[in-house]
Amino acid sequence: MAGDEGYLLDNRQPEAGTRLEALAELFDPSTFRHLAACGVGPGWRCWEVGAGGRSVVDRLAEQVGQSGLVVATDIDTSWLTGPAPPAALRVLHHDVGAEPPPVDGLDLVHARLVLTHVPRRDHALASMVAALRPGGWLVLEEADPGLQPWICPDEYGPAQQLANRLRTGFRTLMAGRGADLAYGRTLPRLLREHGLHAVAADAYFPLSGPACTALEVATVQQIRTRLIDGGIATAAEIDQHLDDVAAGRVPDLATSPMVTAWGRRA
Repeated sequence: MAGDEGYLLDNRQPEAGTRLEALAELFDPSTFRHLAACGVGPGWRCWEVGAGGRSVVDRLAEQVGQSGLVVATDIDTSWLTGPAPPAALRVLHHDVGAEPPPVDGLDLVHARLVLTHVPRRDHALASMVAALRPGGWLVLEEADPGLQPWICPDEYGPAQQLANRLRTGFRTLMAGRGADLAYGRTLPRLLREHGLHAVAADAYFPLSGPACTALEVATVQQIRTRLIDGGIATAAEIDQHLDDVAAGRVPDLATSPMVTAWGRRA
């Protein structure tokens, strides 16, 4: 997107693939656990909102089988293409904040790291609820950087301090584009306000690991120009941080807590 509009982490950038792979490695186990708890199985009709990559939709398509349906939507479907898509998978270009649901009567609607970035997030959430059949499940997953703002919670040296300063700048850039950095914690209340029942929530919080490191490198590379242009960091400081990460001087890089909330349509 040109100027200061649109999603900060543009999926058309080359680093986007690395980010999607790292996010899948970090959060797919938690996502799959929550979806399994809903009872996803043969014949289910599912909508994966803002799908990004293929990891979640392929898993859902495998579970629903040929008698089921998985509709994967995104405003950029380029990472959803690939060889041999499952028979149950249908990929659509769709803006959940502006367009009506592409399907209805669904057993499951799921979105991960989507609504925080959608300007009309209330409208999008109402659309997801409307697409459910009676008894259908809505599962939403959103990071909440406000609950844990640091990428280095153990800030014991200059390398960690620099990493945290760059992360603060990243959050500033996101907020400047309309992202709600405290949205995750509101999910249980919002699901109840939209009439869902059996609402519950938990959070998952990776503190360290190779996927955390890969995610940080790809993210900083994607927003490098924005950090410099915004006066948040110099090119030398960004290079120093990336060198620190590569050299293992900041081995423990955390993510924001991922809040997952779920509920059923009455």
